[in-house]
Amino acid sequence: MKTSFELIAEFRETQGKGASRRLRHDGKVPAILYGGHAAARTLTLSHQKLLIMLDNERFYSTILNLKVGDQTQAAILKDVQRHPFKNAIVHVDFQRVEENEKIRISIPLHFTGAAVSPGVKSQGGLVSHMRNDVEVSCLPKDLPEFIEVDISGLSLNESIHLSQLKVSEGVVLVELAKEDAAVVAIHSPRAEEPEPSAAAAAGAAEGAAAAAPAAAGAAGADAAKKAEPAKKEDAKKEPAKKDAKK
Repeated sequence: MKTSFELIAEFRETQGKGASRRLRHDGKVPAILYGGHAAARTLTLSHQKLLIMLDNERFYSTILNLKVGDQTQAAILKDVQRHPFKNAIVHVDFQRVEENEKIRISIPLHFTGAAVSPGVKSQGGLVSHMRNDVEVSCLPKDLPEFIEVDISGLSLNESIHLSQLKVSEGVVLVELAKEDAAVVAIHSPRAEEPEPSAAAAAGAAEGAAAAAPAAAGAAGADAAKKAEPAKKEDAKKEPAKKDAKK
């Protein structure tokens, strides 16, 4: 069975949030290995080495070799839990791989031929990717690194569906049993909003000019209404001032 990456791990006996927190403080990542015909085992891995491997696309879609002491186990990555805002891994899940048992794993799609496709080159269309990967089921020996999607023959408003993907013998597209979904299409670019014509712009300017005096008149009326109570108050106070002089 061909493996692509080797990870050095250690068995972990302590469990719980407190133990996991101490592991992360020491630069380690808690993990679990399950599946196959054995009980689940808790592990720890180097956080820094795991981060480097996770930057490689192939790490997610190939068979890995987990080495714990003098023991080795083929496995695939099933889940990665990341910190919500730090560049840190919180937990990882691995599933054992047996040579004669099928596995289910997501494989990346590699798109080619976009620049020479009629829909892009001569019709001005844009490529839209609906999927970047697909889930497959196969024996470990048949596992492909990726699935190539050639869109060089696509014209405007055409698409490629799951059933049109070319996969090697022994590989089954899991999602195809539910629906024949599209994975890529070429569509027309969105039409830009037309600029206003000269007549429309002139009409808008005239409307704004006509509205300005009306707005000024309304503002003057409001000011006059506000000033009216003040005048009445002054008129009431005036006799009092005259009486004071007498």
